[in-house]
Amino acid sequence: MGHDHTHHANRKALLITFILITSFMIAEFIGGLITNSLALLSDAGHMLSDSFSLALSLFALIMSNKAANERKTYGFKRFEILAALFNGITLFAISLYIFWEALQRFSDPPTVASFGMLGIAALGILVNIIVAWILKSKGDTENNLYMGSAFLHVIGDMLGSIGAIIAALLIFFFNWEIADPNVSILVSILIIISGWRLTRDSFHILMEGVPEDVDIKNIKGKLLSIPGVTDIHDLHIWTITSGFQALSGHLDVRKSADRDAILQKATTMLKEEFAIEHLTLQLEGEDVSLKKEEHHWHWD
Repeated sequence: MGHDHTHHANRKALLITFILITSFMIAEFIGGLITNSLALLSDAGHMLSDSFSLALSLFALIMSNKAANERKTYGFKRFEILAALFNGITLFAISLYIFWEALQRFSDPPTVASFGMLGIAALGILVNIIVAWILKSKGDTENNLYMGSAFLHVIGDMLGSIGAIIAALLIFFFNWEIADPNVSILVSILIIISGWRLTRDSFHILMEGVPEDVDIKNIKGKLLSIPGVTDIHDLHIWTITSGFQALSGHLDVRKSADRDAILQKATTMLKEEFAIEHLTLQLEGEDVSLKKEEHHWHWD
C-alpha cells in the first residue's frame, strides 16, 4: 500500500512539473531570442532537456509498474535507472554546448536587452521554486534515483535563472555585456557537476555495485555471528531499482545446526536491520564446503 501511494505521488508530481517546465521553457526560449541573451537561451536549452527527461521519467514510472514475465523476471524496474542515466548524460551534453557558445561570445559580445532578460529570468526563478517544492514535498526525491535526477535538473534550471538575473543586472547597471557568457560558463560548470554525480550513481547501479548506504563487512559480521554459521561465500548485494535492494549468498553451517532456525534468523536480521527485502540464501554443510575447497570452488 505504501509503495503504491509513493508511486502515485511521484507520478502526480512529475506530471505537474512536466507541464510547468515545458510551458516556461517555450516562453524562455522566445524571450532569449528577443533579448539576444545566451544566458536565457542556455537556460531554455537546459529546460528543454528537463522537459524531455521528465517525460522519460513519467514513461519510466509507468513501465516500472508493469508485471514481470518469463523474459523479464524483475519486470521493467530497471527502466527507472536507465531514465536517470539518460538524464545525467543530457545534463553533460547541454552544459558542454552552453560552454562552447559562451566561449564564442567572448570575442564578440552581442548587445543584450537586459531589462527584458531580467524579467524573464525572475519569472524563471519563481517557476523553478514552485516546481522544486512540488517535487520535494509531493515526490520521493531522497530515495528514488529518477525523482532525484528530476530534482537536480530543476535545481540546475534555478541556477541558470539566478545566473541570468546576475548577468542582466551587470549589463543594466554597468553595461558589462561580457557578463552574459561569463555567467553561462559558471552555470554550465555547476550543471556538469550534477550530471556527473547522477551518471556515476546510475552507472554504479547498472553495474550491480553494492549500494552506497550498505556496509557489506557489517552484513558479513552479522551473519557470522549467528550460532551455527561457520563461513560465508558468494555474497552479493545490489540494487534492482531505487528502494529495491537484493542479496544472495551461501552460508556454511555446522552439521548439527538447525538450518531452519539459521535461515529464519538471517532473513529477519537482513530485512529489519538492513531493509533488504529480496534475498536468497543457500545453506551448506561443512562437508560441502570442504569438497568445494578441494576443487577450488570456494570464493570469498
